This record gives sequence, C-alpha cells and structure tokens, in this order.
Amino acid sequence: MTAPESSPASAPRRSYRELNGAEIIATAEQLQARILERFPDSSLAGVCGELRQTLTDVGELAAWIRRPHYVIRILTAALMLMLLAAIIGGISRVHVKFSIQTAAELLAALESGVNDVVFIGLGAFFLGGWENRRKRARALQSLHQLRSLAHVVDMHQLTKDPERVTRSGGDTRSSPKRVMTPFELTRYLDYCSETLSLISKAAALHVQGYQDSETLAAVEQIEDLTNGLSRKIWQKIMILDRMIAPDKVPAPVPEP
Repeated sequence: MTAPESSPASAPRRSYRELNGAEIIATAEQLQARILERFPDSSLAGVCGELRQTLTDVGELAAWIRRPHYVIRILTAALMLMLLAAIIGGISRVHVKFSIQTAAELLAALESGVNDVVFIGLGAFFLGGWENRRKRARALQSLHQLRSLAHVVDMHQLTKDPERVTRSGGDTRSSPKRVMTPFELTRYLDYCSETLSLISKAAALHVQGYQDSETLAAVEQIEDLTNGLSRKIWQKIMILDRMIAPDKVPAPVPEP
C-alpha cells in the first residue's frame, strides 16, 4: 500500500511579500562563484565574498532587531515605577499651602510645577526609547558598512572605460592595463551591477519588520546610492553592446 502523495495544498506556503535572507546569501554565493570562474584573479570576487559574510551578519542582526528585548523592557518598567514612586513620595511629604498672596508666589508655584512635569516627561521619554535607540545604533552601524561596500564596488568599475577597449589611443605610464575583451568587460560590469543590487537588498533587510524613521532614511540613502552607481554601469554596458552588436547578429537563413 503506497502512501498518499502530498497535494500542493498541504505543502507549506512560501511567502513572496518579504525578502528571504537565506536566498539572498545563496545568490551572493552563486555570484561569487560566477566571478571566480570567469575572472579567477579578480578582487571583485573577494568583495563579493565580503558581502556574503556581511549578509550573514545582517540576517542575524535583522532577527535581533525584530525580537522584543524583554530584559530592557522589564528594566525600563522598573525604573519608571521607581521614578513615579519617588515623585509620589515627595509630593506626600510636602505641605501644600493653598493661599497665594502675590503674583510672584503664583509664578513660582507654576514654574515649580512645570519643571516637575518636564522632568517626568523627559525621564519617561528616555526610558521608553531605550530599546529602540539600541536597535537603531546597531542598524546604522551595519548600514554604514554596506555603504562602504557600495563605494568599493564603484572603485572596481571606475577604470573600466568601454571606449578604451576599441580605440587605439596612446597610453601613458599610469594608464590602466587593457586586458579584457568587450564581452569580458560587459560581464565584469554586469557582475558589479549585481553586487550593488545585493547590497541594496541587504540594506532593505534592516527595516523588514522594524519601523524606525532614521533607519528607514539610511536604507533609502543606500538604495539611492546603489541605483545611481548601477545607472553609471549600465550606461557603459549599453555602449559596449553597441560596439559588439554587429558580431552577435546571426547570418540570415535562406528560405527553402
């Protein structure tokens, strides 16, 4: 007697509404392998390997950010209760004098009350935002590393000028070496663009399940940076495509 086949309805449903950190890491590993197979001596593969390790750290950090920190919340609640108890105790020991003879006494009483309210509000604000500030600091530090990686990728494509591949202008002593064919240069630039895209996705993981305005603004800055760098790269790729397009057009097949 054979076991019944599992129906598609019984299979676990996969969510396509959020990024999967494990899939992004797998994509980075595959990209590094592709770079090494085509350019074994290229340091771009090392940058991609560094990004893969960073993605692992980002995945752990994103899970840490989404998780509620109960220790901090308990300490915050205890400190706020102690602050409230101290204020209530202080008020209970004060003999209130309801008779106010002059305007100066009224202003002094109002100033004292306002100062107490402001002090309590600042204390509650500081303690209430303790957990979020801690998460934000870790997220911004990680995003700074991703921003640096994006600039490193830009440095790798900086000297990859498509016009130098076909034009036979004279080089100077400090000119970069021309060692790539137009096709190889196209693939190299495409790898740079894919690496920048992975950096952008790694940044987006920081705010998946975590709503913080400052962190979201930093993520959007990295997305704008990577998109701008990718546009520069694709302008070079389009120039190269125009140069090598005639070689790719197949010969017409005669009709029978």
